[in-house]
Amino acid sequence: MRCMTRRTRRVEGTKIVRRRAVPAVLAAALLLTAGCSSGGADPSGADGSSSPAGTAAQSSPAGTPAEQAPPAKGSVKVLRTVATGLDSPWGLAPLPGGDLLVSSRDEATITRVDEKSGEKTDLGEVSGVSPSGEGGLLGIALSPGFASDHLVYAYFTSASDNRIVRMLYDEKKPAGEQLGAPDTVFRGIPKGVIHNGGRIAFGPDGMLYAGTGESGDTGLSQDKESLGGKILRMTPDGEPAPGNPFPDSPVYSYGHRNVQGLAWDGRQRLFASEFGQDTWDELNAIRPGDDYGWPEQEGAGGGPGFHDPLAQWHTDEASPSGIAYAEGSVWMAGLRGERLWRIPLKGTKAAADPQAFLEGEYGRLRTVAAAGGGRLWLVTSNTDGRGDAKGDDDRILELEVK
Repeated sequence: MRCMTRRTRRVEGTKIVRRRAVPAVLAAALLLTAGCSSGGADPSGADGSSSPAGTAAQSSPAGTPAEQAPPAKGSVKVLRTVATGLDSPWGLAPLPGGDLLVSSRDEATITRVDEKSGEKTDLGEVSGVSPSGEGGLLGIALSPGFASDHLVYAYFTSASDNRIVRMLYDEKKPAGEQLGAPDTVFRGIPKGVIHNGGRIAFGPDGMLYAGTGESGDTGLSQDKESLGGKILRMTPDGEPAPGNPFPDSPVYSYGHRNVQGLAWDGRQRLFASEFGQDTWDELNAIRPGDDYGWPEQEGAGGGPGFHDPLAQWHTDEASPSGIAYAEGSVWMAGLRGERLWRIPLKGTKAAADPQAFLEGEYGRLRTVAAAGGGRLWLVTSNTDGRGDAKGDDDRILELEVK
């Protein structure tokens, strides 16, 4: 039976509406019997792999070893608090030497965090950002050639749209003056008080991917001419990437509501997290050109032509933002759910029931990123106007995961 969509709007991760939670394990069990109805490696290339153009959630190439599912039960250990006192942190980009860049949604600044001491250095403010509602300075990513070009990419809400820019980072300049003027790479993504998407990442193929939202206008998601409610794939210069499913278009997949998580597994298959409205949040395996259903379908419904999620949760258990791939699982940060979800994978399906960690311990969780060696960086989001901020919020944590 198709899951019917409610037309009452729910903003990102809000705690205003509460409902009885149906355990995620039951939802996942249902999903394991439901197939797709339509026909990371870490983006830094930490696994040493290369990728053809058009990475997607596809079957393994012939001749590759059979995939082994990770254990059904994993573990999370909080190793330490790396930094505290961050204001509305959103995007995170690990630097080659180990330090971290973090964006502030509301302050429109980028800060460098010393990975060992937690000391913070202000790089500067990104000009042109117009913070409002869920918009502002959102995702950040390093250029694939960062070691030589020193370019930092950012997705932000301007006065007229959401756009992607790149800036020269010169750490030799004084603090607060280290960011060059933004060079606009891509513009015209619909903006709204809600559903601005905002996650960007370079894939193993060297292309730039962006998760967008439908800005509260649900009709944009099914409109392949609109940039709203999509996953976009483009060259580092902002042109439609070679091999995209629609001619001369950056649209890679559509029918999304609000995508804020992108990650690749060890075989270069793309996964994305998505906010539901009132019923189901989703983790999706992304195939180029596929329709993920919104607003006609929320969660798994088996509708003709729609790609069902590989896992789903009631919205008070998740409201997912960032995701990362490590140790055979996708790790998903929950805002309203205030927990970190582990989804063990075998191919593009859940190998076991999703497992929750850190429930309620650190409040809202915004971003998670692979740190290598079975470790993750985790960013909280309690100073975004919807959380219960403590004296040392917001913070970055280092986790050991299995």
